[in-house]
Amino acid sequence: MKTILQKSEHKKQSNKFTKLYLGILFDLIGMISYAIPLYAETIDLIWAPISGILLMKMYQGTTGKVAGIIGFIEEVFPFIDIIPTFTLTWLYTYVYKK
Repeated sequence: MKTILQKSEHKKQSNKFTKLYLGILFDLIGMISYAIPLYAETIDLIWAPISGILLMKMYQGTTGKVAGIIGFIEEVFPFIDIIPTFTLTWLYTYVYKK
């Protein structure tokens, strides 16, 4: 019985850090628009719905829905897409909420 619980806990920890790594990667993708000045807002318009959907899929329930909406808004509006929404959602889920 103990080994099943240990495996379950290990899987949760692994999933937790996978979400962190993916979140950092997705935040960096969202900030790429700063590297391509002429197409920045077009890239943000494409990335905004993708970002929102990814956040909702990564974090289930109310947290995912709220984060998805915030992520979408953050990417659509100019000059605020520097906010690392994925990483902040991870911190809220795994650090603040506990």
